[in-house]
Amino acid sequence: MARPVAVAITLSDADRTTLVGWTRRHTTAQALALRARIVLAAAEPGATNTAIAARLRITMMTVTKWRTRFAAHGLDGLTDAPRPGAAPTITDGQIEQVVTATLETPPPDATHWSTRRLAARLGMSQTAIVRIWHAFGLQPHKYDTFKLSTDPLFVAKVRDIVGLYLDPPDRALVLCVDEKPSIQATEGTAPVRPLRPGQPAQHTHDYVRHGTTDLFAALDVKAGTVIGEVHRRHRSREFRQFLDTVEQRTPPTLDLHLILDNASSHKTPLIHRWLLRHPRVHLHFTPTSSSWLNLVECWFSILQRRQLARGAYHSTQALEKALRTYIATNNADPKPFVWTKSADEILASVARYCQRTNDSHH
Repeated sequence: MARPVAVAITLSDADRTTLVGWTRRHTTAQALALRARIVLAAAEPGATNTAIAARLRITMMTVTKWRTRFAAHGLDGLTDAPRPGAAPTITDGQIEQVVTATLETPPPDATHWSTRRLAARLGMSQTAIVRIWHAFGLQPHKYDTFKLSTDPLFVAKVRDIVGLYLDPPDRALVLCVDEKPSIQATEGTAPVRPLRPGQPAQHTHDYVRHGTTDLFAALDVKAGTVIGEVHRRHRSREFRQFLDTVEQRTPPTLDLHLILDNASSHKTPLIHRWLLRHPRVHLHFTPTSSSWLNLVECWFSILQRRQLARGAYHSTQALEKALRTYIATNNADPKPFVWTKSADEILASVARYCQRTNDSHH
């Protein structure tokens, strides 16, 4: 029995350019790229389906299918036909109803909708509510907190501190200073069950406290190194001692610009007298409720996540040793923090946020 003759393929210049582009473009789906290669090979003089299949390492049935489809429908024949299935059962009106109810009409006895309650209210399936919420990024069960600074010098302080980050003074060090108070030395009431394949490490829910310590830290913005000191309290007396440490461990020929928050221990007469005796030290206070401007807070966050959150310490001495070791390791391979936003960008962002907050009350 004679085999059927392969369909002849003749390509126009435009079709050939398109097919070659599909085979070379990295974003083309692999299935479409393969079909383009089949058609290009079939357009060669004397190309048989058997030879094309051997060259591309595919079945002859695949070659025959796409060669025939291209001959009948051109480039459109190489795309997948729509798959059969049930028609959509959720209308645009129902989607709008779900979104409007979620955003504008909370339930009478709760602060937000759940998928089950909203489905029952609107006569839809819970799965449909889940899909619509996911499509529109709606998460009524979650909420964030925010705090707007009421500092009358907010704008001036933002410009001052951001200016130190982006354009530090010559012959000066910019240090971000703060305390992480009341770090607890705790350990579980039973040993930790270690990490195993398929099971995370396990800690007991309850724990034993062995005291607290306070960490004073000064982050060198440019170098990424940290001057750290631990104390059992964080009064102005301890802060002055830490300032002595910072002053002694920095080159005496450089001015020191310290960025810090508005804690009362930073503004006592004891500190004022210390500053008069050390004129190379200049304090720059962040606006109230604006700790995000102090880069040492980022360093504290990393310390908390990497060392403290899951650490077990049988005494404050063990905790303080761990803190000193962490600082030494950090300083051996420091990673500077890079500030990127200008003061104008920050102030514009705050202004837009305030406008949205104001509009939400109307």
